[in-house]
Amino acid sequence: MALTMDSEIRFVKGVGEARMKLYRRLGIGTVGELLYHIPRSYLDLRHPRSILEAQLGETAAVRGIVASKSGEQRLRKGLSVFKVQVVDQQGDMTLTFFNGKYTVAALREGEEYLFYGRMGGTLLHRQMQSPAVFPAAGAGLVPVYALTAGITSRMVARHVSAALEALELLPDSLPSWLRQSYGLMELEQALRLVHFPQDLDQARQGRERLAFEELLCLGIGFSRLKTGRSRERTRPMTAQDLTPFYRSLPFTPTGAQMRAIRQALEDLCQETPMNRLIQGDVGSGKTLVAAACCYFAFLNGRQSAMMAPTELLAEQHFHTLTRLLGPLGVRVGLLTGSSTAKAKRELKAALAAGSLDLCVGTHALLTGDVAWAGLGLVVTDEQHRFGVAQRMALTAKGEGVHTLVMSATPIPRTLALIIYGDLELSVIDEMPAGRTPVETYLIDSAKRERALGYIRKHLDQGFQGYIVCPLVEEDEQQPQGKGAVEWAGELAETSFRGYRLGLLHGKMKPREKEAVMAAFSRGELQLLVATTVIEVGIDVPNAVIMMIENAERFGLSQLHQLRGRVGRGTQRSTCILLSDAKNPETRQRLRTLCQTTDGFRIAEEDLALRGPGDFFGMRQHGLPQMQVADLAADSRLLAATQEAAGLLLKRDPRLESCPALSRRVERMMETAGAL
Repeated sequence: MALTMDSEIRFVKGVGEARMKLYRRLGIGTVGELLYHIPRSYLDLRHPRSILEAQLGETAAVRGIVASKSGEQRLRKGLSVFKVQVVDQQGDMTLTFFNGKYTVAALREGEEYLFYGRMGGTLLHRQMQSPAVFPAAGAGLVPVYALTAGITSRMVARHVSAALEALELLPDSLPSWLRQSYGLMELEQALRLVHFPQDLDQARQGRERLAFEELLCLGIGFSRLKTGRSRERTRPMTAQDLTPFYRSLPFTPTGAQMRAIRQALEDLCQETPMNRLIQGDVGSGKTLVAAACCYFAFLNGRQSAMMAPTELLAEQHFHTLTRLLGPLGVRVGLLTGSSTAKAKRELKAALAAGSLDLCVGTHALLTGDVAWAGLGLVVTDEQHRFGVAQRMALTAKGEGVHTLVMSATPIPRTLALIIYGDLELSVIDEMPAGRTPVETYLIDSAKRERALGYIRKHLDQGFQGYIVCPLVEEDEQQPQGKGAVEWAGELAETSFRGYRLGLLHGKMKPREKEAVMAAFSRGELQLLVATTVIEVGIDVPNAVIMMIENAERFGLSQLHQLRGRVGRGTQRSTCILLSDAKNPETRQRLRTLCQTTDGFRIAEEDLALRGPGDFFGMRQHGLPQMQVADLAADSRLLAATQEAAGLLLKRDPRLESCPALSRRVERMMETAGAL
């Protein structure tokens, strides 16, 4: 039967109902989604080696004749082993297949095959474990796909081929003038080349055409968001004298802070509501910029809201802003989930009456019964923890509300363009005076006791410290991860007997967390054993030393965030990364952190290694999942697609001439929760 891109995948020859259910685990439900499920790599069978030519440790295609097959050996229930002897004119090797009954049964003694795998064993006795098997004639480049149980790469390739043959019509989503302008091939050719290339250059060309289209959809989607915002109108604020604010500060703001404040105040005086991202490294002083904007709104008779992702961070901002703005007449309130019923009632009444100028809080600010007399500015902290929808829910509580977003995660500019495509960008790239860079060291378990002694030395001098664990509790499935609960108990009985230890993790109730943090902030606790719950929201200048257990279990940007909890004062501070990982790439990744405290360089490295989806250790809200494009590697394409999106929307704002592209943009943005 003839198929379209929107046809259900079960109608593709060879798929059916049962396999359709398996494909759905991969997020594939239609023919179009199958065709855009492109190979993540290719096996190169074009130049097979002889058995002795393949180097030990090398992954290669090796040509050989099956000499003999052994019977099944059962190691234990559910695990069997099959051995196959393979020879050529120069040598021989042993193949081992685990639970490979059908693979081995299909091999015929005396026949020649290609075996693709990692060459192991010794110079005299070559071995391969569970190689992929292909006909001796070879197949050029063989696509390798992301899979799920019950689906193989060969199966996907077969189904893709069947889908391409059965397609009644494959409409090109890009208009011909745009393809010509940017030298892009037609969609059908791109799909055939990316799935079944003759060489790697063809695969690259096909992938680049598909990546261009995907990034173009992103650019159009966020451009529409931005255009929608630019049509909004608000009552502009008027210029005010901030001298009292600057005079009240116990320090001189950096040039970068002053630049960010100036840019934000210019936005506040426009008829279009501000949508600005203040991006800066840990400790660069973003809160000061937010405070200046809230004071400016106050002078203009408008209320402000600041939303933080955790109660700890909300409380910290409340104390900071009360200290900075309270003496200037700004009335500041705090609203969190654990505020008492009476406190919530009184605060909501004050907001509605206009007798509160600034309210700091968590998601509690979003509840339907929170009404404002004149909300003019919304500040959100650590934006990647809030979806676009949440940000808009808060701004909807007023008319023409201005938005200021603060992110302490340095994001490579390429990624910032996408995630915050609807915001203007201010970067605070200067640290406040007096801050000393944190010294970072990488050690293994053999030096753990020495490191613990080094921490004790600092505690004895009156300082405080952290020990960070990747898990709340020990996990039998992942025994290599330290659990904060058990480790805190063990340390209290051994290395830190007699010291005042605290425990902090995400499974504790909010009140328990706040009590521990308050005690640590007051200096009543000397050492805090914690999980990543301390990543945001803790500012204790007396804490000067940190040790991170199983550091390989964290992303670089997350490690950088954790490290930012020390070095908040003027004292020399230290971060110790403890890891027994032997993988050279993992070691090098951790050494990057020892070599630099530049959050932007670390972020670029992290993005290249981990990809945008896991960049923050969690799936990004408001960022569509990329099927083809690589935001780290495709920065050149990104610039071109931003330009192309502008040209296309100028010619055809509603994309009436490109219905396939319009549908794809809508689906992409809906999936991301951005529309």
